[in-house]
Amino acid sequence: MSKYAVSRALAGKDGVSEATRQRILEIADSLGYKRPSPQMSQTREIVALFDDPLNVNTELHTQILGGLQQEASRLAMLVRVHWLHHELPLEQVFKNSLGVAAVNLSQKHELKLMRDLDIPVVYTVRPEPFFPADVVSGADQESGAAVAEYLIGLGHREIVYVHGREDLRGRILRLNGLRDIIERADGVSLHDLRWKDVGGFSDAFSEHLESGGRPTALFCAHDGLALNAVTDLLSRGWKVPQDISVIGFGDYSVARQIRPALTTVKTKGHEIGRALMRLLHHRLSDDHWPEATMRIQIVNDLLVRGSCGSAPVVHPLDRT
Repeated sequence: MSKYAVSRALAGKDGVSEATRQRILEIADSLGYKRPSPQMSQTREIVALFDDPLNVNTELHTQILGGLQQEASRLAMLVRVHWLHHELPLEQVFKNSLGVAAVNLSQKHELKLMRDLDIPVVYTVRPEPFFPADVVSGADQESGAAVAEYLIGLGHREIVYVHGREDLRGRILRLNGLRDIIERADGVSLHDLRWKDVGGFSDAFSEHLESGGRPTALFCAHDGLALNAVTDLLSRGWKVPQDISVIGFGDYSVARQIRPALTTVKTKGHEIGRALMRLLHHRLSDDHWPEATMRIQIVNDLLVRGSCGSAPVVHPLDRT
């Protein structure tokens, strides 16, 4: 019999004859299959668990949630959203859930709790090497490499990576990709710009310039950092991109609102959400799906806009 007929019969829905339904139910009973009660089938769902303590990924998480819900609707599944800052104990959150999509989760207590769950969990961040759970993420390291190749192709020979205050995993991976290409290119240097004090980008960048740095391109780990950088550069009297090029990361709304519009790497949050749900669905319903733990990367796009150009012949600080 077809999967359709068996599914309709076990669910008590129409579309199969009464004789076929009774035959399927008899076989199911003989095999020891226990049919879920209507109440149980209504309450079992996928939990989308989000953690964003710094509020830097709000727009990305909205995209991921949209993709999760779209794919869940197509697969006739339910999604219940929970944020870690809510007071409800996680043990209660996971009760009656079929699986978990864990977005940006990194706290050790929650990771340990979910590792002990007897349901599939798919993450967007790999907590540790060889972590025995599926992960769906953007291609961060590949994105850094793509930016490096693009800037080198425009003639830039001194590049600054605007890392910021937070040492987040995605930012480190983007730096690794950037460094991998630059270290193999002749005559190209890279400076990793970080700060801890309240002076932020402005003070850290000034210190770099005072030490002799003459960067012609900035790759910012987040579009918000890129907005701060462009604002500071314009206040110094520098022109973007004539004096210095700026690239962001994320393609969030701010990237399209500033002038010149920001060249940036687009993260495909919607597709990440869809892939999370598809992978959970396979783990739950496909007996032939490979048992091996998977790492799925959604490839980003480099969107070239007005904030990037060729390297200037003379650095703005060296003009007479």
